[in-house]
Amino acid sequence: MADSSSTYLTATADAYDAVADLYADLARDSLGRLPLDRAMVAAFAELVRESGRRRVVEAGCGPGYMTAHLRDLGLDAYGVDVSPALLDIARRDYPGLRFELGSMGALDVADGELGGLVSWYSIIHLPPAELPAYFAEFRRVLAPGGHLLLGFFESEGGPVVEFDHKVTTAYRWPIDELAELAGKEEFVEVGRMLREPLEDERFRRGHLLMRRL
Repeated sequence: MADSSSTYLTATADAYDAVADLYADLARDSLGRLPLDRAMVAAFAELVRESGRRRVVEAGCGPGYMTAHLRDLGLDAYGVDVSPALLDIARRDYPGLRFELGSMGALDVADGELGGLVSWYSIIHLPPAELPAYFAEFRRVLAPGGHLLLGFFESEGGPVVEFDHKVTTAYRWPIDELAELAGKEEFVEVGRMLREPLEDERFRRGHLLMRRL
């Protein structure tokens, strides 16, 4: 289990707290122009619904727009984030949903309780050496057969690389390496999608849909 008091988590929380309103304004309607991204989320939601375990956590939920979208897709979704300011916005904008302060590396969830977990551009801020511990935590909270959906910046065939994210330190990952790391924690790949950047985006976007054994 990852250490929720780690320095990088504190730095990430402080950085997002400082720009919470601006970030929320930019992110709130972002899914509306991303049909391929929405298709991956829809596939995840359908698989979770079919499993009969509709409880899902968005790990690193930010201002809550994805958590709300998951609810609209028929899931019992709630969000967890390290940024108190972003959670305040999420609770204000989506008062009918549950949002908790905490690290996605130390979730307050019983073993095998969830049917699904979404990490939508939240693992990007984890130092690469820390990521295996987070995948272990994701495996712990998911029921056998539960699904994991990752959204991230893809490194376009290169190695893991740090880049100048507008909020705080972040990393781009090669999709094969990310799938291999998750595979070491008993996740098998269901499908993947690589999307080329839009005109106002810098990097290719990666999406991995995986199932816990």
